[in-house]
Amino acid sequence: MATNRKMSSIRKIALVTGVLYLITIIASIPAQFVLYGPVLNNPDYIVSSGADTQVLWGGFFEVITALACIGTAVVLFPVVKRQNEAAALGFVTARVFEAALIVVGIVSLLTVVTLRQDLAGAAGAHAASLVTTGNALVAIHDWTFLLGPGVMPGVNALLLGYLMYRSGLVPRVIPVMGLIGGPLILAAGTATLLGLNEQVSVWSVIATAPIFAWELSLGIWLIVKGFNPAAVASLSTRPDDGVWTGVEQPAAVVPSNGHIASKV
Repeated sequence: MATNRKMSSIRKIALVTGVLYLITIIASIPAQFVLYGPVLNNPDYIVSSGADTQVLWGGFFEVITALACIGTAVVLFPVVKRQNEAAALGFVTARVFEAALIVVGIVSLLTVVTLRQDLAGAAGAHAASLVTTGNALVAIHDWTFLLGPGVMPGVNALLLGYLMYRSGLVPRVIPVMGLIGGPLILAAGTATLLGLNEQVSVWSVIATAPIFAWELSLGIWLIVKGFNPAAVASLSTRPDDGVWTGVEQPAAVVPSNGHIASKV
């Protein structure tokens, strides 16, 4: 009975993780490449008749992306820490850091919208200073996009890919995509940071493709199939840590004399 409940709990973890991975993909693409278009592509947006509602929706979708990003790591942690707790904690930390960078980018663009609404009609030198401020805020977003969604997925892929590959929780071909894509996207991001590569280029697309395939396939697999039961069974559990949510942990065995022998 306890085993069935444990497996049910693990199936829920896999399902929620898969849904969150798909949310990060579905919510992030329209925000960055469609909804943010007016503010990212118009240097004079802050003094023009901007599409504020569209940008605000982009911020909303990116907030969802950031929360889902954190959720993927937090929900998975109780399972993958059984393979390697240090790597699992590193994955959670990297995901939180990525989400924090995304939020900084959101705030920078929403600040442009606020300034445009509050200081509409500015002219002359005041308008020129506003344009400079707006462009600076957009530049902040561009850098956070490079360091967040542009670089951190490589770190995440290496950490979680290692955990998934070693544990066998999913078919190993899935984490292999992450382990291949991780160094590629890190190299592309580093090259962009050093001015050797454009953020939007053929090389960047090639480096991003394995990461996209890794996260998409992982999300779909976890929703449809869940974790490999044999791999789950092989992960050790301690009766006192409550790792499997909703599972009653066995009580300690106490000798008839009422004393528990101390370990030497």
